Amino acid sequence: MTAPATPTPPTQADRTDTLRVLICDEMNPGNLEHDGFQIDYQGNMDRAETLRRLPDYDALITRSRTKVDRELIDAAGPRLKVIGRGGVGVDNIDLDYASLRGLLVLNAPESNNVSAAELAVMHLMAAARGLTRSDRKTRAGEWDRKYLGQELKDRTLGIVGLGRIGSIVADRAQGLRMNVVAYDPHVPDSKFERLGVKRAATLDDLLAQVDAITVHTPLTDETRGMIGAEQLARLKKGAIAVNAARGGIIDEQALVDALHSGHLFAAGVDVFVDEPPTPGHIFLHAPNLGITAHLGANTFEAQERVGAEIVSRVLDALHGDVSKGAVNAPALDAKTMEALGGYLKLGDKLGRILAQLLPGAHDVEVTFRGEFPADPAPVVTSVLVGYLSGSTDETPNMINARALARERGVNIAIREQADSPDYQTEVIVKITGGQAGEKERTRTVGGTVFGKNPRLTRLRDFRVELEPEGNILIASNQDKPGAVAKLSTLLGTWGVNIAGMALGRAEKGGQALFTLTLDDALTPAQLAQVRELDVIDSAYMVRA
Repeated sequence: MTAPATPTPPTQADRTDTLRVLICDEMNPGNLEHDGFQIDYQGNMDRAETLRRLPDYDALITRSRTKVDRELIDAAGPRLKVIGRGGVGVDNIDLDYASLRGLLVLNAPESNNVSAAELAVMHLMAAARGLTRSDRKTRAGEWDRKYLGQELKDRTLGIVGLGRIGSIVADRAQGLRMNVVAYDPHVPDSKFERLGVKRAATLDDLLAQVDAITVHTPLTDETRGMIGAEQLARLKKGAIAVNAARGGIIDEQALVDALHSGHLFAAGVDVFVDEPPTPGHIFLHAPNLGITAHLGANTFEAQERVGAEIVSRVLDALHGDVSKGAVNAPALDAKTMEALGGYLKLGDKLGRILAQLLPGAHDVEVTFRGEFPADPAPVVTSVLVGYLSGSTDETPNMINARALARERGVNIAIREQADSPDYQTEVIVKITGGQAGEKERTRTVGGTVFGKNPRLTRLRDFRVELEPEGNILIASNQDKPGAVAKLSTLLGTWGVNIAGMALGRAEKGGQALFTLTLDDALTPAQLAQVRELDVIDSAYMVRA
């Protein structure tokens, strides 16, 4: 198999020539005069014209209108090196094919942070004062002055997701004299302290103490539907809910039901699961619900920022600085990929497992044991990619993972040991973290590569040997007969099949650990029952 090409920034000799950038979609690109560059802007350029002109350019900048598919990429020829997408999404770009062709893809996700945050606050204020309700009634000729809204001063706002946008919402809410509490297991205590935001240990902890809730997390398997009927019921009667992040984080049917029942005072949404909504969508007829048409980024200021920012990032990339906005990572050269491919996959797996065992760590230590076939430094980055996946506003990759880790206050340490006592090579990752008021915790996992295939070799201080794939139940117990049998019986009653098993212990009769690879993940309720077994000391479910 041919390795993907690596994007090659222009050499110093190349830079004596003018680098050309084509902007083919409508935007406000700001200043187009930059030394050493020719920037040609023609908004809404038709496809035929784009196909014809693109071979003469080093970079292409688009918004969402232009489809950067295989046809367009092939038409560009060898000169094209960078594709810039103004805004957050890159759905209009064939990322896999761009990566295969060695093209660097950039975006500018931060440009709309203030606009998105302010829209969420607007929905919060509109819901509190019944703006949508009063507007509708007044237009219908009903002069209703008996309606009573809510003041936000001294009320408590709960923020789910304290990333860039959530942090701005916290600042604005504090300006309204609200108390702010947030839940984000992926953010260290230092950020909560810096923002003056109280930390909720769990989502349920947050729900129980707030008067209003707003969500600002990426949409992942973990966050999809994370605020459902059960969670909304935990809110105080008369609470407010806002979703200006991604459709589906707050379950749509559950939100409407809570409004109809009167449990929620009001709500505001800027996003739908399916957009645009159908004429019969349940949101369109729900009481006390304010709706906007996914307008988070739609301000004059955000549009000015996004144009100027993506131009700046593309120009930097053409001069070799790819530290900002990279969506896809340039592939490592074929020789490095051949030598380290299995270890890069291993690092990503170890990071993903640790993110589920201990999110929000502030220290990551990676130890390389033995003689590796190439400099293993890229494996550290792959660990961070895995650890940060699904927990940041940006998608982590081999370019931006270290910068994202630094932004979150994560310290990185690398250690090397010439000898590996049990395997030819071994990668051991230890993370340290803990929420305010809690004792610091550490989690350790390790692995090696057999051929090209990753293997887990260590969980905590226990030796195991397990293929890190699928749903893995990690359980510890005292080394006595019957633990595995009792657990297997319980799994059997649920119809959960065991696909693989690995055992480990520190010493005979002492603490033991075993892992089960399951065909299906356990639900939180099932996992709680596992922990209640008298032969089990602890149990965790992870997906590798």
